[in-house]
Amino acid sequence: MEIVGWLLVILLFVVGMAGTVYPVLPGVVAVYFAFFVYGWFFSFESFGWFFWTLQTLIVVVLLIADYAVGAWGVKKFGGSKLSVWLSTIGIIVGPFVIPAFGLVLGPLIGAMLGELFRGESLEKAFKVGVGSVVGLFSSMVVKIILQLAMIIIFIIWIVLF
Repeated sequence: MEIVGWLLVILLFVVGMAGTVYPVLPGVVAVYFAFFVYGWFFSFESFGWFFWTLQTLIVVVLLIADYAVGAWGVKKFGGSKLSVWLSTIGIIVGPFVIPAFGLVLGPLIGAMLGELFRGESLEKAFKVGVGSVVGLFSSMVVKIILQLAMIIIFIIWIVLF
């Protein structure tokens, strides 16, 4: 059973990290759930209130930052709220519609459509679309760093405590 527990924990970590790049996967939720799986298979004893508070705080920061950084990219390049929404939809739908390039083209096209629907020029729409891609990649970097921090804290915690 110990091997099954570790395999599930590792699988959830892998799914979580893959979720930083592929937004359809649960991402940080998978990483957070891995801690519960570890507790169910082994023990919750070493996880005190500080561990759970710290990990939960990282999850909350990550969820807020994920949206905020993406929206920041669109806004920084002059985009509207509609562009933020359509860019977000593009992040989710893009990989399904255009498998190889949808992760980049989805938010780019979504943000551009948002600006074009508002009557903006193609040049401005493209600029906002580029901003959505900049926001997407910035958001990915933040997610990778924070999720790796969660995993490292977990490993340190189970080794030391």
